[in-house]
Amino acid sequence: MKKLLSFILVLSFSLVVFAQKTVSGIINDSDGKPLASASVTIEEPGKNAILAYGISNAKGEYKVTFTSAESDLDLKIKAFNQKPVTKSIKNDDQKMNFSMDSQATEIQEVRLKTKLITKRGDTISYDLKSFENKNDRTLADVLKKIPGIEVGKDGAVKYQGEPINKFYVNGKDLMEGGYGTINNSLPKDAVSKVEVMENHQPVSILRDKVPSDQAALNIKLKKSVTMTGRGEVGAGFSPLLWNVKLTPMFFGQKNQWVVNYKANNNGESVENEGNLLGFGSRWEGRRSQAGQKSWTNIETAGVPNIGEKRYLLNNVHYFSANLLTSPFKNKEWELKANASYTNNSITREDIQTRVYQAGSPTVEEGGTFISSTNNRFFDNVAKGELIFTKNAKKGFFKNVTTWNSFWNTYRANVDNNLPPLEGTTAPIRNMADESLESPTGTFQNSLSTIIPWKDKLVNFMSYIKYQKDRQTLTVSPGSYMSRFGFQDFETVTQYANSETMEVNHSASVGLSYKKWTFTPEVGLNLSFNNLKSAITGSIDNSSYYLGVDKQNDVDWNEVRPYTQVGVNFKSQNFNLNLNLPMNFYGITYKDNIRQDYLDKSKTVFEPNLFASLDFASFFKIWAFANQSYDFGNFGFLYGGNMLTSPTNLQVRYSDNVEMPEYLSRMAGTRLEYRNPLNNLFFNVRYNYSTNKRNLLESYTTDGFISRLTLEALENTTKSQTESVEVGKYFPKFKTNLSINASNTDSNTFSKFNNIFGESTNSRQTLGAKFNNAYFSWISVDYNISMNWNKNTNKVFDTVLNSSGWNHNLSTYIYPSENHTFGFNWDDLSTSASGENFRNSFFDVSYQYTWVKRKIDFEFKWLNIANRKVYETVSVDAFQQLVTTNQMYIRPSQFMFTVKFNFK
Repeated sequence: MKKLLSFILVLSFSLVVFAQKTVSGIINDSDGKPLASASVTIEEPGKNAILAYGISNAKGEYKVTFTSAESDLDLKIKAFNQKPVTKSIKNDDQKMNFSMDSQATEIQEVRLKTKLITKRGDTISYDLKSFENKNDRTLADVLKKIPGIEVGKDGAVKYQGEPINKFYVNGKDLMEGGYGTINNSLPKDAVSKVEVMENHQPVSILRDKVPSDQAALNIKLKKSVTMTGRGEVGAGFSPLLWNVKLTPMFFGQKNQWVVNYKANNNGESVENEGNLLGFGSRWEGRRSQAGQKSWTNIETAGVPNIGEKRYLLNNVHYFSANLLTSPFKNKEWELKANASYTNNSITREDIQTRVYQAGSPTVEEGGTFISSTNNRFFDNVAKGELIFTKNAKKGFFKNVTTWNSFWNTYRANVDNNLPPLEGTTAPIRNMADESLESPTGTFQNSLSTIIPWKDKLVNFMSYIKYQKDRQTLTVSPGSYMSRFGFQDFETVTQYANSETMEVNHSASVGLSYKKWTFTPEVGLNLSFNNLKSAITGSIDNSSYYLGVDKQNDVDWNEVRPYTQVGVNFKSQNFNLNLNLPMNFYGITYKDNIRQDYLDKSKTVFEPNLFASLDFASFFKIWAFANQSYDFGNFGFLYGGNMLTSPTNLQVRYSDNVEMPEYLSRMAGTRLEYRNPLNNLFFNVRYNYSTNKRNLLESYTTDGFISRLTLEALENTTKSQTESVEVGKYFPKFKTNLSINASNTDSNTFSKFNNIFGESTNSRQTLGAKFNNAYFSWISVDYNISMNWNKNTNKVFDTVLNSSGWNHNLSTYIYPSENHTFGFNWDDLSTSASGENFRNSFFDVSYQYTWVKRKIDFEFKWLNIANRKVYETVSVDAFQQLVTTNQMYIRPSQFMFTVKFNFK
């Protein structure tokens, strides 16, 4: 209750502090005709600063909202070929109409100066040329320097800390969410502006009816018909290295296409560019990133928390092709097709040291145990997709058909220094070879259509998905898992086969009244699932089933009819979206071997709310809240033992276990400020969530082998997060500066070796980003992030602290137009329980640019110090465990690369 009151007080305080006034009216010319595009500004007398501004619409209507402590203010109106108007007004709500006199302007000379950032309605435009430096080559390079925008390694874009929902090029959505390829490969020289469309509703017929809380990006090219693209060809050594990137692109008014081939063994996971990064609107139907159902796995080495170019030992080939065309004379219809294929090989190796303190619930006498893992991962992934759309003001249609196939093989060699068996004192050395075969096939089809019917909108949606997974884990020798009783076998094999069928259908009608839209909806969601698994042991090439207790034949079926009402309100400054669903859950779990049966039938209310208010021209405040239930999913329960890894044997059922019932509640608020006049952006966030659960996962472990079961035990976890981010661009100094900070407090409940307890965690982060291109001969990019963690075990009253920081400095020097010298410094550190590890990396580069042809010749020396391992330390207060990890990374290497644009 205290947390909820705090949230209400924060929200109320925000609304009170930023109390606002509004002036509105109509602007006409001397003939009484409405004046469109007249600018209206509010200023404090004697100060050369604009408090707020607005622009009149086609009817001459204007509205400006402002906040000021002054009693009197200046209102100024300007319009082309009209005499400017200045009037003193009171700091109060009021309506004022104006008539402007004609005044022809004789233009002596015209000088064009592009504004860095401009705002019109919900669209903010950035002049890309103003933010780039000489070393930038692609769109992503420049986007990283724009205030309020973040760009991930895979090309994913966040605006004001939230993912965008659409990525357009000249207003067209070619990539359908998988836009990383364009972002990372589109030459910056082809782009004129980047537009951020706030509150973007992708479905045209729903605009001004159903609001959205996400933004979209539209890339405006310099030419309406553009043939462009980016390419790289490189080679190097230590060992023999190679890199190929070929991404031609075409963007026309009727057709767009992108063909992409990228291959390397120098540590770049180019295949992630094809991932779905934006999911659009729910009214477009259902889309999801295809993945495999993971029933079992090999032991895996740790992954360093550094850039992948430092550690990723890969050999990847990735091909993709995307096409958009308008097949009919009616350009409202679009056909999109995309296909991709990935062949990837990755190796990984680490050495892990675990130190248990005396009195630990895991290893009571304490001790130090060392293990090493060597992995080889082989991935083959194919995808094909066909999309047919019509997105018009008078109707919407979208059908998406997707095929995905995975043929993955994983290998591991492990060597463990294990805790001694009961009654002995000597640690045991144990070695094993592990392999996993994991093929998967999926088919998805999503259909959504919105049809106008008189003054109503009728929506039908349908989604079908079928997926089949087959996994085979083999471990040799079986004695590696002697604690599970497998010591008599040469090899032990875990088989797991599963099938899933999902069917979702819904129908809704949109009813509009003034600024309100009401959308009653009914739907039916069905899910049918089956899991079959077994553990076998092999001796002298003969296989034996290891008992019924190590077999599964489980059905998990769900039938969920629902009805809901969507309530939407949209005005010039205020948006409200409220969904009020009643969901009727019918879930059955059946163990066909043990004849165990559980079911859950429950009707629940799962509302969802978001609202936003624009005020004082540059401010926006958001409020979020939702309540949801989780009654488990396929794989949550099974009664036969299964090796989820060679060191973890799970059975997710016991006599006292009931169906899971988790209740989650979340509330949050976000205050944003976006001022293109002074290039300042910031956001402040607060989120509070709870999760009430009726089951608890119980582990028994000796520090190496673990068993998991479920117990009926109510527990509630809570989490609270406060964060702030501020970004400012200084055009005079060509400098972008942003600072972010956050605090998270959370708790967890766990049970280890029959000891139940609560742990709390407090985490703080602080980060800054700085880039400067003030001088023509040098540019600097600097990023730093720091974190502090306090992990408290309330059972043993132990507190373990850890911290870490990392920074990156990239400096480029341009002695002339053709030459560029680069220096990069990565420094990462972790500390815990007196242990401290620092990892420093240095790179240098030289680039010669053939300016006329726009071709770069680059020499790069990475990891000059030839560091071969990355070291970290972590703590677990409940287990009283300190873990250090040494992960093998890429050695020093040299690369020569030729980079070029296709046009």
